[in-house]
Amino acid sequence: MGMSGLKLLKYVLFFFNLLFWFCGCCILGFGIYLLIHNNFNLLPSLTLGNVLIIVGSIIMVVAFLGCMGSIKENKCLLMSFFILLLIILLAEVTLAILLFVYEQKLNNYVSESLTNSIQRYHTDNSTKAAWDSIQSFLQCCGVNGTSDWAGHPPASCPSDPQVQGCYVKAKLWFHSNFLHIGIITICVCVIQVLGMSFALTLNCQIDKTSQSLGL
Repeated sequence: MGMSGLKLLKYVLFFFNLLFWFCGCCILGFGIYLLIHNNFNLLPSLTLGNVLIIVGSIIMVVAFLGCMGSIKENKCLLMSFFILLLIILLAEVTLAILLFVYEQKLNNYVSESLTNSIQRYHTDNSTKAAWDSIQSFLQCCGVNGTSDWAGHPPASCPSDPQVQGCYVKAKLWFHSNFLHIGIITICVCVIQVLGMSFALTLNCQIDKTSQSLGL
């Protein structure tokens, strides 16, 4: 690969990471917005705002290393970028295996947490907003049905007395969109592998270029 090929690879990796840095900024900003407004808080130890802030921060840090490492042709930053992507990829694979192995325990935990959150519906505005949004979106009521609500169900519940619970509806939605979720997951993994490949290739080419110039 000549100097022109090195420059092309450098700028491809730079703009590739710049795009992801902006995406990370948007995710981080949206997470902060949700955290400030305290919305979508159904699980006690896991809120959507916290998840988005963590994900957005990780994307920004990794993309920043990729941008600076490529544009400055800095081997240390490029290898840091490569190692972080590798760690994230291994963490994703490990998480997928754990979710598969402990699927039943996770299902029980989510069901119990949702049931407990119903008790906070009338006292916590964030829980109320989350339940109203979920019930309106999935056209469901309660965790297992209208019987989960003491007294009259909230207005966000469908009027049909035989309406399904949100837990069952959420699982059905997940299974019906499993193909799309799988495609997105595979695309993310492919992008990570490509980023690692570009970083490693650029790192090797920097070595070769330095040697050819006698540096």
